[in-house]
Formats: sequence, structure tokens, C-alpha cells
Amino acid sequence: MKTIYLAGGCFWGTEHYIRQFDGIIETMTGYANGTIHNPSYEQVYTDKTGYAECVRVIYDENTLSLRTLLKLFFISIDPLQKDGLAGDIGTRYRTGIYWIDPGDRQIVEEVYAEISSTYEAELTDAIHSGGSITQQNIISVETGPLQCFYPAEEYHQDYYLKNPEAFEKEPARPEFKEIGAYIRDFE
Repeated sequence: MKTIYLAGGCFWGTEHYIRQFDGIIETMTGYANGTIHNPSYEQVYTDKTGYAECVRVIYDENTLSLRTLLKLFFISIDPLQKDGLAGDIGTRYRTGIYWIDPGDRQIVEEVYAEISSTYEAELTDAIHSGGSITQQNIISVETGPLQCFYPAEEYHQDYYLKNPEAFEKEPARPEFKEIGAYIRDFE
């Protein structure tokens, strides 16, 4: 079993999305890489603690590789949006990938570079067509070792399983049925 921490905007949606995949053993919502000890949701919500809403993902690397998991994660976010995702705006909603195993750094960096090169190719085409590079054209996903993680309050855990009516109001993220066919191409 391996563990990686993924910040993908609101942790409710990220947790619900990630838990769909074979090989996911456990997820837990929480707060990553901030400045105060054991923050509450109310403290994190102020955007003054440095924390990102995050999901701890424990997975079976024999069933789901980190490379595939990260590519699936990138499908679910807008890597160009800084400090937020869709309508959730603020540093607490920034996107990020945080590792605890130093050996995961290389894989994170390789996938990040691959995703970046895709956007760079699109940017090159846009520039040749008269477009320009702006802050909105730069990958904004934070990466680095996990500094700290505190579990979110119990009512945030498995939120969409406990509150299916709330999920129906959530902006759509790719569903497993739509991306499952691509998984074999990620390896």
C-alpha cells in the first residue's frame, strides 16, 4: 500500500471522484501544508492558515500505479486555475500533489512535465496564431513533500456518500464510466 495527498479544489468532490477507481483502499479528507496545529474548517476557510483542502489517498500500487492515479487526478482539475477550482476560489482550494515517500517525487515530476508539455504545445499553437502567454496559461498545481496533514471534521468525510442530494448539485467531474477506458493507456 502507498499513500499520496491530492488537493483538487473542494475535497468533497475530489474524494468522491478518486474513490471510484479500483485500487483505492481508503480516502480521508483533511487539511494539508498549513501553519497552525490541528485547524478547524472555519479556520481554514479564512484563507489565513496556509492550508489546502486535501484528500489522503491510500492505494494498492499493484492495482493502480501512481502514474495512472495522477493522470486521473489531472483529468478532474483545471491545472491552469490558480488558487481555486471552478467556482471555489481561495488558497484553501488550490490544487496540489504532496508525497510522503521521497521515491514518489520522480513520478510526480514526470507526470507534471508530461501534462505541462501538453499545455505548452497548445500555447505554442496559440502564440503562432496571434495569442499570448498570460498567468492563466501556466500550470498552477503545487507539488512537494507533505509538510503536515490534519483530518477534516467527521461531517466532511465521505460527504457525497452521506449527502447524495448535494452531489447532484456539484459541477460535473468526469465519471469513471467516461475515463475508465483510458486507464490502460496511462501505463
